[in-house]
Amino acid sequence: MTYFNANETTIQKNNLKIKKYVDGDGIILEDIISKKEFEVRFLGIDAPEINYCNKIKKDEQELQIPAALLIKLGFLSFNFLKDQASLGDFCTLVQEENNLVDKYGRHLGYLILSDGRVLNEIMIKEGYAKPYNEVFCEKLPMYQELNLQAKINRKGLYFQVDKF
Repeated sequence: MTYFNANETTIQKNNLKIKKYVDGDGIILEDIISKKEFEVRFLGIDAPEINYCNKIKKDEQELQIPAALLIKLGFLSFNFLKDQASLGDFCTLVQEENNLVDKYGRHLGYLILSDGRVLNEIMIKEGYAKPYNEVFCEKLPMYQELNLQAKINRKGLYFQVDKF
């Protein structure tokens, strides 16, 4: 289980509930007090896409894996996410002060479920996402280690492919 160090510069947002799923590394949350919805991209992780887009074309070339297979893997990741967190569940978002939003305006953060588990960590540990190495975050070294263990043990998507 991930613990957040009091010395780390983080912001914690409470009174949130899961409103909609986006894909294997994104979700829409609602602030239950203001009723405002906002999109969250899980900090430090990357799951395969579920739609044909520019990123899937880039991944297809870099990984030498057909887009159709990558999208299939994306849906496996998406379905695993939905099994971990239900619509309407309450959660907490922890954000790093230097990584609040991405270039698309999505909030970045670690999603803590009502039972205390961190969804970002679950997705990596179970092999349904990989570390997102393009942007450094405090948990990246741990996520890289968890990913290696998932790969060695052929968990999740690694049961079907060696990379994604």
